[in-house]
Amino acid sequence: MIVVTGATGNVGRPLVQALAAAGEQVMAVSRRVPDAAVPDGVGHRQADLTDPERLRPVLDGADALFLHDGGAGAHLLRPRDIVDVAKAGGVGRIVLLSSIGVATRPQSASHGGMMRAFEDAVRQSAMAWTILRPGAFNSNMYAWAETVRAQRTVAAPFGDVGLPTVDPADIAEVAAAALRGDGHAGQVYALTGPALTTPRQRAEMLGHALGEPIRFVEQTRDEARAQMLQFLPEPVVETTLDAIGEPTSAEQRISPDVERVLGRAPHTFTDWVQRNITAFR
Repeated sequence: MIVVTGATGNVGRPLVQALAAAGEQVMAVSRRVPDAAVPDGVGHRQADLTDPERLRPVLDGADALFLHDGGAGAHLLRPRDIVDVAKAGGVGRIVLLSSIGVATRPQSASHGGMMRAFEDAVRQSAMAWTILRPGAFNSNMYAWAETVRAQRTVAAPFGDVGLPTVDPADIAEVAAAALRGDGHAGQVYALTGPALTTPRQRAEMLGHALGEPIRFVEQTRDEARAQMLQFLPEPVVETTLDAIGEPTSAEQRISPDVERVLGRAPHTFTDWVQRNITAFR
């Protein structure tokens, strides 16, 4: 059995679908009841990673685990306890969804702190581990959906700074390969899209898919910061603004790892938009 935590998220949902389609026995785990039915034959359990003891009955007898915090409060997580519960349940293979920021932003509390702690716990677990380090997700652009639907407008900072944003479906496919196949133990995969795109270009691509122009409004850093502070802690906001405003060369590097694992090029931003265009209509 493969247990998928964060199973209702942008990566977890397509991962559960991919594993089920491949005939794997899957247990989907999330903090909330799914807002859509899980695939036929897939079980679902509510559990919170902030309470590792509640994971024991979920992980008992499992062979592999996809580990993602599912948006839980970082200060409440105990990575080593979670990994120990997985080992006690018989898990022999673990795939961790981490972030490129562990390597590029080691001083940040979220990346160099909690995410590094998860990576260290997994590396020291004696299980067969694989670490996935994606960059920015294409699905972050869902934050534009409301203003695109209402006003055909996108507001974002750093309009001409490019990043190789990645399709969460590609992350899910790489995770499925690592959970099911051999040759991935001890690997750290950097996952990106196939090209740098800027916020202004993404808005233009979104408008092309809609068949209507999208007006791009460039925010100042302070304007973006005020907006982001409504739903993110200040340290995360500052790290995010640094990464999207002044990315390092490593954060702008286009990684070959998606193609290396899947045998095909990563999906483009346009591919992602076309699959998810109903969210913006």
